[in-house]
Amino acid sequence: MLSREENDLITRVGPGSPMGALMRRYWIPALLSQEIPEPDCPPVRVRLLGEDLVAFRDSMGRVGLLAEHCSHRGTSLFYGRNEECGLRCIYHGWKYDIEGRVLETPAEPAGSTLKDKVRHTAYPCREAAGVVFAYMGPQERLPLLPNYEWMTLPQAHLYVTKSIQDCNYLQGLEGESDSSHLSFLHRAFTETKRGGGDPDMYGKDGAPKLEGVETDFGVRMISCRNAGDGVTYLRVSNFVMPCHGFVPTGGLKGNPEGYTIHSHVPVDDEHALRFNIFFRRNRPVSEEEKQLEGGIGPGHIKVRNIHNDYLQDREEQKHETFTGMGKQFLIHDSCATESMGPIYDRSKEHLGAGDITAIAVRKFLLKSVRTLDMGKEPPHIMRTPQQNDLRHVACIVANIDASLDPKTYIQEVIAETKQKTIQA
Repeated sequence: MLSREENDLITRVGPGSPMGALMRRYWIPALLSQEIPEPDCPPVRVRLLGEDLVAFRDSMGRVGLLAEHCSHRGTSLFYGRNEECGLRCIYHGWKYDIEGRVLETPAEPAGSTLKDKVRHTAYPCREAAGVVFAYMGPQERLPLLPNYEWMTLPQAHLYVTKSIQDCNYLQGLEGESDSSHLSFLHRAFTETKRGGGDPDMYGKDGAPKLEGVETDFGVRMISCRNAGDGVTYLRVSNFVMPCHGFVPTGGLKGNPEGYTIHSHVPVDDEHALRFNIFFRRNRPVSEEEKQLEGGIGPGHIKVRNIHNDYLQDREEQKHETFTGMGKQFLIHDSCATESMGPIYDRSKEHLGAGDITAIAVRKFLLKSVRTLDMGKEPPHIMRTPQQNDLRHVACIVANIDASLDPKTYIQEVIAETKQKTIQA
């Protein structure tokens, strides 16, 4: 349980808020690359951390992210002309480049220096894995873009989606932070309704032993289930700063193939964007796998959503699935977190053993906010190539002997992975 003050501290993300200041120190997903597919294409609206922005791809293919309202008299740049390496306001023709420099003020007299006195709000952008990442913090503290393994894969090995979540980002993020709900929320009673996720876990211990281990990147979340015959079913996922869940998918088969990243990016205090990045290391993503990650309509709105009760089928709920909401995990997760309300009051909770890893994530976020407030660098900020070696951010699924220490096993797997990479 959090106090109301603690709850406000890590859920409020607007300009000037402590959590908003923390989020702004990281590269965060802003939009999909396909939303601005080619140079000089139409700009798109983006809202992040309570700020209204506009993204565009200039004539050289570079991505810009600008404050939406023109610095002249406030007209929305969403309606602007994207031309000749700049975005031009339709009201008086002020033109901005991707760095927020005013290139032209054509309504001013010849020789005017007004454009040299104005700097429009602009945020640096980088592209990787079909996603545009933005940094909204102090320019003098600009970090390296994290070098996760999936960021350099061929596009065919990735499937990336974005959806609007009608709740605070933390509710979605906490959905990544406990393994116990997987035995219930995503359960299917028939093969035809079974989704992706972790199929080897179905039917196993519904009350796993959980542990959250603090790391340099966030929290390593360990789940151990009794699989019978002296075997422990081990599942390792990760909370990665500032808003990412790295989740094993596909069970034992999926373990060597890849995993899924769920990024819960605050739009404002009461809405978030969920980016799903599904990848396969050594093969293209199949059409069947894409269907499991889909279910999103125009405007990034889920086809099943809170406004239509997720199209819940009560007959299906009786006979085929635990929720009656089909087999897409995105929908199950969304119902569980959105139906709490826009910002859940965590002072009303009654927590148990199944919440241990969610509690660990909350504590890590609180500590990180306070670290920044004390003028210190928060965790998982990449400054050097050595820091950017992120092979230890690993998702693991395995059947292990029940006598083994899970944390020792995890360290051995990570060390072996690094050694194989060196030899390759």
